[in-house]
Amino acid sequence: MAGLSRRRFLHTAGGAALLGGVAGVLPACASAGEDTSVDLATAAIDSDRRYLDPLGAHQVGVVATHQAEGLLAAFTVHARDRDELRDTFQALTEEIRRLMSGTPYEERDPDFPPLHTGTVGNPVPPSDLSVVVSVGASLFDERYGLADRRPAELEPMPFLANDRLDPDRTHGDLLLNIASADQEVTLFALRQLMRVTRGNLGLHWMLEGYNRRTEAAPGEAGVRNLMGFVDGTANLDPSDDALMDRQVWVADGDGEPAWSVGGTYQVVRVIRMFVEFWDRTRLGEQEALIGRRKSNGAPLDGEVETDVPDYAADPDGELTPLDAHIRLANPRTAETEDQRILRKGFSYSRGFDGDGQLDQGLAFVSYQRSLERQFLPVQARLAGEPLEEYLLPEGGGF
Repeated sequence: MAGLSRRRFLHTAGGAALLGGVAGVLPACASAGEDTSVDLATAAIDSDRRYLDPLGAHQVGVVATHQAEGLLAAFTVHARDRDELRDTFQALTEEIRRLMSGTPYEERDPDFPPLHTGTVGNPVPPSDLSVVVSVGASLFDERYGLADRRPAELEPMPFLANDRLDPDRTHGDLLLNIASADQEVTLFALRQLMRVTRGNLGLHWMLEGYNRRTEAAPGEAGVRNLMGFVDGTANLDPSDDALMDRQVWVADGDGEPAWSVGGTYQVVRVIRMFVEFWDRTRLGEQEALIGRRKSNGAPLDGEVETDVPDYAADPDGELTPLDAHIRLANPRTAETEDQRILRKGFSYSRGFDGDGQLDQGLAFVSYQRSLERQFLPVQARLAGEPLEEYLLPEGGGF
């Protein structure tokens, strides 16, 4: 076999920076030995929740939908050498397969610690659980001899417009993006994954969040952010394989290492929202800053959320200001069509800060085929937008 496949790279070198996912869905089922005394295990078995297939050409969590709970956990790798690094990735792979497929844990002799925490029953109930594993540029340093396999565009996330990055909440050797329909399942998965990698992975930063989902018609987002606006309208359709191939998955000929073909670049931006300040802003100004109506998500020149704004008919920004967020992010021109990205973020709340201000915001997560051709040009257009007055990016990473 010419070159090095992505799957073989994970097993032999122990690292991956471009990882993605699309795969089939397995039907929900209860297994023999399931602890039906746990309410969650019973409540989760319904027609809307499934075990997601952990195997496939990509990581299924990139394109999975209907997951209301999310968690990001960034780690520093402490493996002493490449062999330990390989063992760490193999342990992650095996545990992810068990968690996502609902494979029961062995119930051990009481003289030994149990193999699972017991918080959600045994096995894990069907809950659309997915785990996306990605790594940062720092894993390709001198520790493990992987410098020649570093993806071409992978670098530490730079300071971008309006950033005040906290080193304790930024970057990481490895990131787990865990999502499911239930908070208990998401936290259970994190504890199990940390359990099997103890000694080789140490937490660097972590953020837990959620999306309040509603029934969404085709083209609608079904999610509102903490500013109260519908968030995600006109996002890429993850069920459109041709679109995902064009915008999300790295392909042959992209100038990337052979092992990374079929993966994707992941961006995480932890963006604090000054919600008290926002709540004191006039509705008309809020809508002008975003470019949509707060009530139903319609563009300012439309009636319903799925209406496509006609910027060509509004060249001076009389209806939708030229510096409105949606107009800058997606100008809807032929030149910017291939800069679209797949967004998979969630809201978060971390209590309050030392000044008594609520610490809330958006964990922006996106997947794209190229950082240089997609994410960074979009970010450059947003630099200096009026909405920045209400936002402060504090962490995350590529």
